[in-house]
Amino acid sequence: MLKEQEIVKVESPEKKDDEKVRKMLLILSKATLDNVYAGFILANGARMEGIEAEIFFTFFGLEAINKKKMEKLHVATVGNPAMHIPTMVGGLPGMEALATKMMKSEMEKLDIPGVSEFLEMLSASGVKLWACKLAMEMFHLDKEDLYEDIDGVLTVGDFYERAEGKGTQLLFI
Repeated sequence: MLKEQEIVKVESPEKKDDEKVRKMLLILSKATLDNVYAGFILANGARMEGIEAEIFFTFFGLEAINKKKMEKLHVATVGNPAMHIPTMVGGLPGMEALATKMMKSEMEKLDIPGVSEFLEMLSASGVKLWACKLAMEMFHLDKEDLYEDIDGVLTVGDFYERAEGKGTQLLFI
């Protein structure tokens, strides 16, 4: 575990105003616990730095804002090289549940909020939350199925239009 004195702050070279990141657009396509929290933490970090942030939930990423599924996300144990376990072992009954329980336990120790609470924090800080229209149609979802504070349902084209302007970064998670 890193102690405070071990954390090194790297000074960034001064950037011209037109080179600074002003807006982060995150595309979340998977609702594994690690992917969802990576997206949420990046969006939250952007807002803490005064950077606009938006998350576009598409395909299985919609589960992160699906009211029935958002608090039941899992860690993927199969096909996840970061697990450092063979695929066959990761596929054994109970491995995914065990890995998920362990990760949630570590997150709780760090006081990381649950999905719905984190979404509330993101929304309150000004992060825009968008659902993908095509994915919603494909999975037969209505806006009522989703977290109530999403900002709307967009097509991919509508989302890309939001990327206009200098200083906008697009990140696919």
